[in-house]
Amino acid sequence: MGIIGGELGYRILRTISPGPPRGMAGGSYTGRSKLEVLLGAHIWNAIQGKVVIDFGCGAGAQAIELAQRGSLHVYGVDISERLLEVARQQAEQQSCRNVTFCTAAPELADVIVTLDAFEHFADPAAILQTMASMLKPTGYIIASFGPTWYHPLGGHLFSVFPWAHLIFTESALCRWRSHIRSDGATKFSEVEGGLNQMTIGRFERLIVNSALKIESLEAIPIRPLRKFHNRATREFLTAIVRCKLRPATV
Repeated sequence: MGIIGGELGYRILRTISPGPPRGMAGGSYTGRSKLEVLLGAHIWNAIQGKVVIDFGCGAGAQAIELAQRGSLHVYGVDISERLLEVARQQAEQQSCRNVTFCTAAPELADVIVTLDAFEHFADPAAILQTMASMLKPTGYIIASFGPTWYHPLGGHLFSVFPWAHLIFTESALCRWRSHIRSDGATKFSEVEGGLNQMTIGRFERLIVNSALKIESLEAIPIRPLRKFHNRATREFLTAIVRCKLRPATV
């Protein structure tokens, strides 16, 4: 992927953006519930009295909110012990007793919630298998993720301008990034959090080959471009994907 690479690509990127792109601070949920914005207001009914797993919980803000707003018990699951410790401290400060932060939940879930994750997993097929194994037979997954790869900002930090990650080569972009991040990443998959170049179509194919099935899937359009959003343009004009998955045997 990418047309402009080598020294030329690198120099163009350095000229356009000598520092991090603007608008990547993630403040769009200030004063709002991220869960409600991404999953819809029905999320609160879905988790009432339920055992819930927040898969990829990070520092725990959403897991704590789920616990405070009606879940029987929430397990915030993440692979980062550093983030889990931050989450535990936050839960203690808020006197939230019905949430546990761990690398593996000790019981099966009625509902698994996951936000902003499927475009980052190194092996999303394996993650789907893991999620399926964490569900009760009658349970389900509510997921939201994006921007997906063909979104104007699908390159995340590499989005020097809209669709820059599709115009410049991976090597040129990673060389440009080395001036603002010192982790030595030379591939999209190696950056902090990882980028697996997830598309809507790829996600649908992964589900077909998993132990899960799609009950519903919404491709939510980029608001200013919604009149141009359709099946043919959805890969380029979808803001987020919102879906509900169930075990394929149900």
